[in-house]
Amino acid sequence: MSGAWIAVLVTSAGCYALKLAGLTIPERLLSNHLLRRFAELVPVALLAALVAVEAVGKGGALVFDPARLAGLAAAVVALLLRAPFLVVIIAAAGTAALLRLAGVG
Repeated sequence: MSGAWIAVLVTSAGCYALKLAGLTIPERLLSNHLLRRFAELVPVALLAALVAVEAVGKGGALVFDPARLAGLAAAVVALLLRAPFLVVIIAAAGTAALLRLAGVG
């Protein structure tokens, strides 16, 4: 068995254990307002950090790619207009692709 398969199996088991742990948390812990608010905001913060790293990072360096940033801006506008997720993705990818086709970035 290769190292990649071992990593996949260990990660899968860890994800399953984490999901199971989330389902077995006692209700009394979730009734705490601060803990509930923390649990609601952590995924948002992690997703925002991932978007920031992917938008301006490349190989450990900051890279301000105009096409990529314009695609991100198009996605933000689509989200503000409450567009469906698929439309958000198409707007972002289409904007970046058109700008790259035009030679920007």
